[in-house]
Amino acid sequence: MDEAFPGVFHWAVFHEPIQAPVSSYFVAPAGIVIDPKLPDGGLDELPGRPEQVVLTTGLHHRDAQRFADAFDIPVRAPEEARDRLGDTLEFRPFADREEIAPGVTALSIDHLAPDEYALHLDADAGALAFADGIHRYGGALGFFPDDLLGDDPDRVKQGLKDAYGGLLTRDFDHLLFAHGDPLVGGGKAALKEFTGGPAGEGD
Repeated sequence: MDEAFPGVFHWAVFHEPIQAPVSSYFVAPAGIVIDPKLPDGGLDELPGRPEQVVLTTGLHHRDAQRFADAFDIPVRAPEEARDRLGDTLEFRPFADREEIAPGVTALSIDHLAPDEYALHLDADAGALAFADGIHRYGGALGFFPDDLLGDDPDRVKQGLKDAYGGLLTRDFDHLLFAHGDPLVGGGKAALKEFTGGPAGEGD
């Protein structure tokens, strides 16, 4: 487990269902774990006690229940994830633009799936945490293969670019990915280049 930037910790663990490592995060100032898998060193490896489990999409339930049970804390997930999760995971829903923890705002992305969200974190210089719409492998931002993007991949990719471009008005300098390594510093410039959108000020 590494401190990616002050107060935000990252770890990657192999995830059997997709046969690949996935990333999880502990945001200490907000008291949340994002899309958590059990760290290789167990729960004692966490640098603090979380107060909520937060999922960026219903697909990322991963080890959420183990964290919830161990710390007696709630799981939070997008309200649109109800159909996907059914009775498999009890959670408290959140909605677009809801502040779900101190300095953490949920932002609906949609396009890839109705429960595709990002999180804006008011930590350090600010950060965005993404679900499945974008990844970072080998240092580059990218989309997943077209066969994972539905019947009209080009439409989905353009919709995601538009949604991510709309996030450029927010204050952030870091990017956190559920799939791939975090980008610490230069995140706004990288997302602007990826989307082709303007980086504005304010919200």
